[in-house]
Amino acid sequence: MSVTTDTTERLIRIGEVARGAGVSVRAMRYYEEQGLLTPERSPSGQRLYRQDAMAMVRFFQQMYAAGLTSQRITELLPCWEAGHTDADQRAMLRFERERIQAKIDELEAARDRLDQVIAITDTHP
Repeated sequence: MSVTTDTTERLIRIGEVARGAGVSVRAMRYYEEQGLLTPERSPSGQRLYRQDAMAMVRFFQQMYAAGLTSQRITELLPCWEAGHTDADQRAMLRFERERIQAKIDELEAARDRLDQVIAITDTHP
């Protein structure tokens, strides 16, 4: 996350970002350690973030839930921030999308099997 800010933009504290994104302050610090977020600092040393930090943290959470690593998320950030990619980045994005789709397919198959078991057990007391 870029540390350049508009002087009129209100910066928010780590706890506010954490609450707004539904994560712990500890998770916020982890994202900082991984190089995913870069806060500004107040004169007293408090971490301050731009308003878009909540959306970024939600993005991180989604990507972690989909099985991406911190390193892979770091590779995705230029695509997110710049809105364009090179050929290698597009290949990586497509690879991750295909991997996630395969995971979804497996989960749907597992759900369908559970539905079958539920249907069978619903017919028996």
